[in-house]
Order: sequence, then structure tokens, then C-alpha cells
Amino acid sequence: MMQQSVSTSYLFGGNAPYVEELYEAYLDNPGAVPDNWRSYFDALQHVPAVDGSERPDVTHASVIASFAERAKRGPIRVIAPIEDIEMERKRVAVTQLIAAYRVLGNNWANLDPLQRQERPSIPALEPSFYGFTDADMDIVFNISNTYFGTETASLRDLLNALRDTYCRSIGPEFMYISDPKPKLWLQEKLESLRSSPTFPAEKKKHILERLTAAEGLERYLHTKYVGQKRFSLEGGESFIASLDEVIQRGGEKGVQEIVIGMAHRGRLNVLVNILGKTPQELFAEFEGRHADDLPSGDVKYHQGFSSDVSTPGGPVHLSLAFNPSHLEIVDPVVEGSVRARIERRGNNDNSNDPAQQVLPVLIHGDAAFAGQGVVMETLNLAQTRGYGTGGTVHIIINNQIGFTTSDPRDSRSTLYCSDVAKMIEAPVLHVNGDDPEAVVFASQLALDYRQEFRKDIVIDLICFRKLGHNEQDTPALTQPLMYKKIAQHTGTRKLYADKLATQGVIDADRGDQLMREYRDAMDAGKHTIDPVISNFKSKYAVDWMPFLNRKWTDAADTAVPLTELKRLATRITTIPENFKVHPLVEKVLADRAAMGRGEMDLDWGMGEHLAYASLVSSGYAVRLTGQDAGRGTFVHRHSVLHDQNREKWDAGTYVPLQNVSDQQAWFRVIDSVLSEEAVLAFEYGYSTADPNTLAIWEAQFGDFANGAQVVIDQFISSGEVKWGRISGLVMMLPHGYEGQGPEHSSARPERFLQLCADNNMQVVQPTTAAQIFHLLRRQMIRLFRKPLVILTPKSLLRNKDAGSPLEDLAKGSFQTVIGEVDDKIDAKKVKRIVACSGRVYYDLVAARKERAQNDVAIIRIEQLYPFPHKAFAAELKKFPNANELVWAQDEPQNQGAWFQIQHNILENMEDGQKLAYAGRPASASPAVGYYDKHFAQQKALIEAAFAKLKGFVLTK
Repeated sequence: MMQQSVSTSYLFGGNAPYVEELYEAYLDNPGAVPDNWRSYFDALQHVPAVDGSERPDVTHASVIASFAERAKRGPIRVIAPIEDIEMERKRVAVTQLIAAYRVLGNNWANLDPLQRQERPSIPALEPSFYGFTDADMDIVFNISNTYFGTETASLRDLLNALRDTYCRSIGPEFMYISDPKPKLWLQEKLESLRSSPTFPAEKKKHILERLTAAEGLERYLHTKYVGQKRFSLEGGESFIASLDEVIQRGGEKGVQEIVIGMAHRGRLNVLVNILGKTPQELFAEFEGRHADDLPSGDVKYHQGFSSDVSTPGGPVHLSLAFNPSHLEIVDPVVEGSVRARIERRGNNDNSNDPAQQVLPVLIHGDAAFAGQGVVMETLNLAQTRGYGTGGTVHIIINNQIGFTTSDPRDSRSTLYCSDVAKMIEAPVLHVNGDDPEAVVFASQLALDYRQEFRKDIVIDLICFRKLGHNEQDTPALTQPLMYKKIAQHTGTRKLYADKLATQGVIDADRGDQLMREYRDAMDAGKHTIDPVISNFKSKYAVDWMPFLNRKWTDAADTAVPLTELKRLATRITTIPENFKVHPLVEKVLADRAAMGRGEMDLDWGMGEHLAYASLVSSGYAVRLTGQDAGRGTFVHRHSVLHDQNREKWDAGTYVPLQNVSDQQAWFRVIDSVLSEEAVLAFEYGYSTADPNTLAIWEAQFGDFANGAQVVIDQFISSGEVKWGRISGLVMMLPHGYEGQGPEHSSARPERFLQLCADNNMQVVQPTTAAQIFHLLRRQMIRLFRKPLVILTPKSLLRNKDAGSPLEDLAKGSFQTVIGEVDDKIDAKKVKRIVACSGRVYYDLVAARKERAQNDVAIIRIEQLYPFPHKAFAAELKKFPNANELVWAQDEPQNQGAWFQIQHNILENMEDGQKLAYAGRPASASPAVGYYDKHFAQQKALIEAAFAKLKGFVLTK
């Protein structure tokens, strides 16, 4: 009689926690529960569903429900033959073994070309961990849950297949993906080929040719320009084969544009061997010559480039973004540029998904990918509605050393440098750079994944850095053993050439012959890729010629006819039937409707709205982003209305500015993620790719721009003088001293003004609703594209004195200087002129009225840079008897505009006139935090503006 194992338990509903506890322990370690329970749980995994379909994953709830239902009928008896139980245990163990290799196999992969790391001990990857012995190796199991091309296999063959797939030159990580579709897709792609595709001979020869080009350029430059910085790619030559494959396969899969962002490592190689920059152009830069006559220019390893190359699917336009030395900061710039290109295609051709036609490729360093916060910020944008680009292919050139730091305990707190990508469930393909075919296969897989799922994917290309950080370092000082191994390495190209010679793909001397041919091409200054397409013009390309060589003084007719203003006002204050807005918003809309009828002066929000409405109605798109941009930080905008009876995001909102006219351009307002650096860089990138869209980033408070200072310094203020990159980006920075303390008073205008030169950007502080209307329209109607920094108000948003009649929008233009507007001031009797900018003007006017001091004129400088000399001088000349000028500002003396503007004021003064300062004393903090101290300072600065001059006085 067959021996049986019998278990009886009395389980009722109250015992569910006990069952759940047992099942949790079983999942962690099947051997940790009693044999009878383990047998039951094992069997439960394979019981078919009632309807005959494949049983879904067993959950805690299903286990408990199963026992609870059974317990109603009396005691539970689990009876099975010991032989069957043991075989069932082994079947389950095989399933666990497969799962372990899919999750952990990458830890055993042969990834390091230098072979410096010992293989870690991972018991879960050993058959013995599951109770298997050598006697079990030839047992045949069902492996239909794999993609190895067979329903059954011996344990020995299964282990070989798993190790080939997950533990050789590619170590994939993807089992953390929650969506089963991409997870199963990756399993199939990897397991069906065991991560080792069979390439035809011509493909292998092409890979060798790309490796030869990569190594050949570095060798040539190393001997021709000894000691010059170039941030060599030597040790990572497979990267060129990887990027080449992404481009060629991308073209085959429908990609028409690729925007590449990368720091300096390998950049010259990409310029020459991928984009087709001629060696002659590169040599000229090494020799100090340059083709572009820019005010500043930049070093050769920061330069961008664009070209058109041939692929199996047709021409592909390549753009390498300009990048400063701030490593990963280019990432969101590229994403913004790609988003603009996608939307431009979407507006012109809806027959295909435009996201499939434009591809962002970001090249990273291993230490930077793990260490730079902007990487995380950029990844976080990937799947959002306002910033998504349909997925990015990331390639990490992992040379295992961040400048001088190669110990992972010092460079990061994670196992892999790529682990931050797991936050968006991006799969990671770790690959050994010494296996070029594995690198190319990983590149194919990455491109296909992006096109299939519109999501990010990462290639972690593990290689090494043959030379120092910048060819002038001696890396053996800090990594002696690492560089002993590097010195002994023969090079990826040589290894691969020898492999192909052994396979009979090439002759034994062909590898050396290719190197000689490449050097000859370099000597001749020829293109190193063929073919580079010349004179190709995409229908989606932007013509930047109309925006070149323009002046900020160019005229712009920003007035809008009164009838059109009234029509627009009606459209943006009308809401759909059965759409219930909040009572406070209802009052705002009613007031705006009255403003549109001319019954009330326009406030700031209405002036801004009419600017957007008139622009989209004229064909200019508007993109407004920022934290709380839809409502407005100070609850003044209300560009997105929310139905109080519905909370579904799409059905419950209404955007009046999207319903201005039938043929209008699009208006999009986006409440951004809680980021400044990545979001501002994204918008900058967007603006450099589309001059016909008004791109605006609004800070929640002006000082929040602090978190994006790198973007301001390296791109917004200097991108044109360094690289010739034109941008019309608008930054709105709420600014004003209303006693809100150090963090929420100042937008730091002094920082922007310090960066101003070469007419590189515009810094303005408008004080009326009409001014913001004309200013925003001027930014698009005038063919002058420079970044515009607007110090926007807070308290003035609702200040009646800052309102404007509707007629002011139907005439005039943006006034760079607003002179004295009080008719009671007799120009001939004026002895002092107070010049100011921004909110403080209204305090000064109120104080003058209270003092009845009519011998003082007050002038507003609305545009701080470029300084409006003619307009300012014209206002000064209106007061011939004024011998005193006072600059009054809210900000401390060492901040604000004072030190940056005083030379401009002096330049326009008459001989003998005196210039003094009225404002807060110098301070290490932007503003005081105590309201009583704020009030005292405010009172003192107003007093100084009208009192007898004292202290430091400048004389013309």
C-alpha cells in the first residue's frame, strides 16, 4: 500500500490571520513551514481555475478564502502520496529558480571588462538552495512559462539557458515592472535568443568598423594634439557602436529626428563618428580657430552639432545639444526640445504618432547618473502629461570611476549606478563593453522597447577609462591596481577583430588595415561616416532666419482693436451650461466680464488673460507651466476652471483660453511637478526648438528660481553668446516686499542684472495690467527672441491703482519707462526726481500725496535691462530745475537694482546733478522676517526718498 502523509486542521473564519501568516512565511522560504502546509500551498499554485482558464497568481486573500470556504464543511484533511508531494515540490522549485534568475541573475553576469569584482554569493541562484542534487540534473520539467523555445527541458539544460540569458555579457533588470506586458515582452526578447543574437557577417564587419572609428579618432588626436583636453572615449569604444545602432534601427522603426544630450566624455567622438562633423572642423577648434563669430564661444567638448544621416528607413535628423560642464543638466533641456518637436509634428500630421518620430537619447556618466539630482527630476517628468516625450533611451558610459572615485561605497548608496531609474520602473540592461555584439543587441532591444511602450529604458554600458579624466591627470595616483589592469588591456577593437578573424569573418590583417584606412581618412579631412546627407530639408524644420540680427528696440504693434478685446473678453468669461464654478471664481468671472465691457478697470489677471487670448487667436501658441500655474500662486489667474460637482480630471475642468476661436492656436497651462531645475531647463529646451510658441515658466515665488540657478547661468543668460542658441523663454518671478520674510520677498533681480550683457536678455518689472498685456504680446509679435525675466507682483495683483482701462490695451505699447502721471505736478517746480521700479512706486505716490510734496516727480523704470536710455533721458529733461535724483527700491542696498543700475542713471544725468539711494540697508538676507522690523524699514526708505540728501551721494 502506498505510504501517505495525512494532515488535519480545524480552520474557521477566525483563524484567517494564522493562515495568512503561514502563507507569508511560505512565500519567503517554503522550507520554513511544516511539510503538510508546504505541500498544500505548493499544490494550490497549480490547481486550475474553475472555468478552465490559466489560474492567476495565488494571493493571500485567495488562500484564506479557499480555507475558509472549505472549513465550512468540516475539518480539512490534506492527503497526498509522498512521491507526488516531492515531485510537486521540485516542480515548484524549478519555477522559483526561473524567477530567481530573472530577478537576480544580473548579479552573476560577466559585466566588467577588467574582471575586478568577485562573483557574489547568491544562494538563490544555486540549485542546491532548492534541494536539488546532481541526481536531479537530468530530470525533465515543464518550462512552458519561459521563452526558450521548448515546453520541457532537463534541469541541466534549463540552468544553462538561464545562465546564458541572464548571467553572460548582458545582465538585465526588469522584474520590478508592475505592468505585465512590458515585463513579458522583455522576457520573450531575451530568452528566445538567450541574450545572444546571431548577426550576419556584414553586421559584424560594420560593428568592427564603428569600433575602429571610435578608437582611431582618439589615437589620432592623442598623437596630433598631445596634452590637450578632449575627454577621451578610450576604453568605452563600444558606445559608438551602441549609438550608431540606436540611430540606424531608429530610422528603420520610423524615427525621423533624434536629439542627443551628453556631457563631455566621448563627445568629440560622437561629433565626428556619429554626426559627421569633418575632422578639419574639429582640428581647427583644437588649433584655436572657430567658424562662428560669437561674442563668447565655448570649448570644443561643449559644442553641439546637427546633421542628417541615411538609415534603412530614410533620412534621420540628428541634433547634439550644446552642454556646459554641469554634466546632467542637459537632460531636461533635451526633453523640452523633443517635446516641442513632437508637438510641432502633432499639429501638422496626425496620421502617425509623433512621439514615434522624435527620439530623445541621453548619454550619462555613471557617477553623474547616480549623483546628480537633476537626473531624478528628469526621470520624474517622463510619464507626466505636460512633459512626457514618449520615452527616452538612456546610455550610461559606465567607466567605473567618477573623476577619482571608483569605490562604490563612496560614489553611491546603491548596488548599481542606474538604480535611480527604477523609480519609474525603467528596465536596465547592464552590458559588458568588451562584447560589442551584446552591446549592439542591447541597443536594438532598448530602441524597440521605447518604440513599443513609449517609456524610458537604460543601457548601462560597463567599460573603463583608459586615460585620466582630462588627459592631463595621472589616474594611477588614486587607482593604482585598476590602472595596472587597464594598462594590460588590449582594447575592445583588437579583441573583437581577433574574434572575427578566428570565426573567418575577416582576414587576420583586416583589423589593422581598417585602422590605417581610418587614419588616412583623418589625414584627408574626410567624413568618417557615409553617407551624411547634405541639402536635406524636413518639412518640420524651423526657419530661424527671421529672428536673427534683431534689436530690442524693434517696433511691435501690440494694440488690439476694442471690438476684438470685447469679443475675447466674452469668450474667456463664458462657461458651459451645467458647469458649476466655485462662488469665489464666479465672482472673478463676473468682474472680468464687466472689465471686458469697459465697466471696470482691468486687473492684472484680466490683462494677462487678454494677452494670451489675443495671441492664440492670432496663431501664436502659449505654453504656461509652473507650480500651481493654472490657478496662480496668489489665486489671481484661474485659467483652469473646476466643476464643483465633478472631480474627474478631464470632465471636471474647463479652460476658457482653449475656446477663444475656431481656428485658434493651442493654449496649454500645466501645473508642474514640484521641481524648479528640471522644469525650467525643460522649458528652455522647448523654447530653443520653437520660436512661435510663447513658452513661460512661472515660479511659485520668485526666490524659487534659486533652485534652478544652473539653468539660468549656463543656458538662459549665456546660451546665445556661447553657442548661438536663440530662446524666447519667459520667466515670471513673483517679487515684492510685503512682509513675507526672507524666503518669499525677493526674486533676486540683482542676480539677473549681474548676468546681463551683450543684450542677452530682458529684465522687466511692469506695474499695470496694460503693461503686462503689451509686454507678453511684444514677446511674440516682435521678431526678437531673447529670454524675458518678468518680476511679477503679488499685492499689485488686486491693487486698484495698478488697474488699467480697457482702452489702454487698444492703443499704445509696452512702456519701458513711465514718467510722472500726476497732472498736479508742475514740471518747472520739480526739484527732485525719484526713480524706482515695481511695487514701491505706489507707496511713494501715497507718501507724496500725504506730504503734499509736489516738488518731487516719480518715474518708473519698467525695463531694467536693456536699459532704456532714450526713454529715461527724455523723462529727465521734462524737469529742467531738478538737481537731485534718488533711486528708491524695496530691496536691501546690496541687492535689487541699485548697484547694477546707478551707472545707467548717471550716464543720463546733467552735470552737477546729485544721485542718492533710498532703501533698506545692506543685508545678508533678502528680507527681514519680523513684520514690525519690515514696517520700520519700509517707513525709513519712504522717508529717505523725500528727506534731505545725506550719506553716500554720487555727483555727475
